[in-house]
Amino acid sequence: MTKEENEKRLAHLKGIVLSLPDKPGSYQFYDKDHTIIYVGKAKNLKSRVSSYFHKEVDRFKTKVLVSKIFDISYTVVNTEEDALLLENSLIKKYNPRYNVLLKDGKTYPSICVTNELFPRIFKTRTINKRLGTYYGPYSHVPTMVALLEIIGKIYKPRTCHFPITQEGIEMGKYKACLEYHIHNCDAPCVGKQSWENYQENIRQAREILKGNTREVCKMLYEEMLQKAEELKFEEAEALKKRYLLLDNFCAKSEVVSFSIADVDVFSITDDEFNRTAFINYLHVKNGTVNQSFTFEYKRKLDETLEDILASAIPEIRERFNSKAKEIVVPFEMEWNMREAVFIVPQRGDKRRLLELSEMNGKQYKFDRLKQSEKLNPEQKAVRLMKELQSKLKLPQMPYQIECFDNSNISGTDAVAGCVVFKAMKPSKQDYRKYNIKTVEGPDDYASMQEVVRRRYKRMIEEGTPLPQLIITDGGKGQMGVVREVVVDELHLDIPIAGLAKDDRHRTNELLYGWPPQVVGLDVKSELFHVLTRIQDEVHRYAITFHRDKRSKHALHSELDDIKGIGPKTKATLLKKLKSVKQIKDASLEVLTEVVGKAKAEMVFNHWHNTEPNDNYRL
Repeated sequence: MTKEENEKRLAHLKGIVLSLPDKPGSYQFYDKDHTIIYVGKAKNLKSRVSSYFHKEVDRFKTKVLVSKIFDISYTVVNTEEDALLLENSLIKKYNPRYNVLLKDGKTYPSICVTNELFPRIFKTRTINKRLGTYYGPYSHVPTMVALLEIIGKIYKPRTCHFPITQEGIEMGKYKACLEYHIHNCDAPCVGKQSWENYQENIRQAREILKGNTREVCKMLYEEMLQKAEELKFEEAEALKKRYLLLDNFCAKSEVVSFSIADVDVFSITDDEFNRTAFINYLHVKNGTVNQSFTFEYKRKLDETLEDILASAIPEIRERFNSKAKEIVVPFEMEWNMREAVFIVPQRGDKRRLLELSEMNGKQYKFDRLKQSEKLNPEQKAVRLMKELQSKLKLPQMPYQIECFDNSNISGTDAVAGCVVFKAMKPSKQDYRKYNIKTVEGPDDYASMQEVVRRRYKRMIEEGTPLPQLIITDGGKGQMGVVREVVVDELHLDIPIAGLAKDDRHRTNELLYGWPPQVVGLDVKSELFHVLTRIQDEVHRYAITFHRDKRSKHALHSELDDIKGIGPKTKATLLKKLKSVKQIKDASLEVLTEVVGKAKAEMVFNHWHNTEPNDNYRL
């Protein structure tokens, strides 16, 4: 598109924007092929649509969307709720490219009650509204199975697929099947159960599926007492069995509060890394949670959590056919609904319901994350690197991280270690050990400077790729001495962070910048655990090297100083002569008998400072 064509396009769009009304409604953006690419809603159409064409719009994806718009249409409605519903229906109809996308990763089962003369009740994953009424979907399948079992035990709906008609029953076309003989069906097909009685059972089953279990329990109890008063004890006993089964089922349900009659609960959990939001929906009926479902919404633009939740609520309520008058949400909503009110609870039962919904959303996010990272192990590393980059505001992802630590005892056997992590995993072939050469005494700062200087001078000389982040095992002091070498002396632009410990020698802070500032990082987070793992690894590596060096020093023998004498010769001498003193006092003849002429001379001459005995060699 040329500059003139783009200016003409923008002039056309701004002309449309100027004519938009100051009323609620829905707007649609079209591309050059006149295909709808975005559907939005607005409380004020003119104000909302004009915001897309302001010069201060700096979000990249919004700019991309605006560059694709060639035409605009709109629909005016009376209320904000109508705008929400209209947007939802248009998104379903046209599936625009840039609208937030609802991702149903799997199809959950529902319960169907058919529209037949004698309705059947069964589970299904296929929705055909002409067949009957559907309840669900059920994300927790055992709950659905338990419902079907309790309905089957109490009301005994038929399970056969015969198209039963009244004429067929009167003409005797059907026969009682096995289900009747094992008392799982009352055989309405042969007239052993009346149509009226069967329909009453189905009506009560529908109430249970709606969540009105307590009401059905109460009704059965009252009917049981009435039958007992009328001396119809057999019917009263049958009702008692139904009541006990249903009451036992109610006791197993999660009761929140009997004061909460009919409430929808929504919470939203953000996943910035995957540009996804998880919306959990709970439906509470008569104090019991009877529906729980989590939806995944994939962002296409930079929608806020408020925008996503406002778009999702009408869609979810429509899907579950909810008529609840109260909707519990985690924050204030700009939009209003005609048939329900939004509530942001601060305490009490509704607050606990909101926390339960948030817990379910977070758990769903965690499960999806673990599942995806199991299939793609590199995804976890990238996520952690991006998170660290975001926390420290690094110019690039820290693919290679290096960490240093010193180890000595009062300055003796001073050593240092450098561990290298690539993609958040240890790269052991890149680990390096250092003997401290220029520092005398226990000076950790000077030792650290020597090691860092030797490390990066060599990397510069060899042209080895430098790390994207250096982590010091310590706070401000360690960071300062490393900075003096890396930045001031070598003039390298490598970010430096520090892991500081508390009074109990436990890592509790991540420091970054100069002067160092504490980075807000949860000590229980996965990223913090990875950083402490790096710190623990460099400490282990340095102290293991120090212990090895100290052990060699402690076990040093005078025999080790004799040139040409190896471990086998030493072992032979000690086995025959028992001690270093006896070896020192032994004559040349004795030594020759033990280890031979040549090595005997080496040992003898080492302690007696004599020239080789040429006469003896003859």
